[in-house]
Amino acid sequence: MSDFPSNADSADALDQATEPLISFSHVGISFDGRSVLEDISFYVDRGQTLCIMGRSGVGKSVALRMLMGFLKPDEGSIRVEGQEITTLSEEGLRAIRKRVTMVFQNGALFDSLSVRENVAFPMRERGALSEDEILDKVAQLIDVVGAEDVADALPASLSTGRKRAVAIARALAAEPEVVLYDEPTTMVDPIIARRLGDLIEILKCHMGKTSIVVTHDTRFAERLADLVLFLHQGRALYFGPLHGFMASSDPDIKQFLALDAYTLPSE
Repeated sequence: MSDFPSNADSADALDQATEPLISFSHVGISFDGRSVLEDISFYVDRGQTLCIMGRSGVGKSVALRMLMGFLKPDEGSIRVEGQEITTLSEEGLRAIRKRVTMVFQNGALFDSLSVRENVAFPMRERGALSEDEILDKVAQLIDVVGAEDVADALPASLSTGRKRAVAIARALAAEPEVVLYDEPTTMVDPIIARRLGDLIEILKCHMGKTSIVVTHDTRFAERLADLVLFLHQGRALYFGPLHGFMASSDPDIKQFLALDAYTLPSE
């Protein structure tokens, strides 16, 4: 048995412990009458990495979009550092998005701006730094993600993996408390996936960032996860530590892990 509460009990446990940085309590959402997520509860403490796992179409990315306030749940509570966000106005959500930022699959970079200018954009928007301070910080962030050699390039010239690394640098430029990653290893080769994993790990260990990573890649999750939320058919089959997930006897989880571990035989 795990020392962590089950999904059904996790929301109740929140009332008996220190308020986590992020919590979902009995959250549900439907599109056009079709339930996408139902009765989802989990929490993430400061400095932890949660991996949300499951097959395609089970609502993993929907959970991130609700946390950003892009979608509103039909039921349940979503809290950031104790603050309920489901009832916030757009102005209130903008304040949340300064603390919680998202790295999209496509990078969502500005095509007409160089890598350097993309990373500088959030800092210039805030207007709190001088131009010299912005340039110094941009150089530091570009160095952190290993993009010094493409600092003056336009996004169209970059590989998918490089775009995601630059998108992480731009996300960090906003100085968030939490970084959300939507399938960071999709459509990148294993070497780039490993580098992205290294980067997320550095942000956790050296910068204390809290991360929520949507992924179907078990090996990627094994490297990063303190906690795992496994979604299946819109419900949470598991929430708890990584080792409990890997050792789960649930047949749907065992099938997922077996399929992910399968490799084609060599000729």
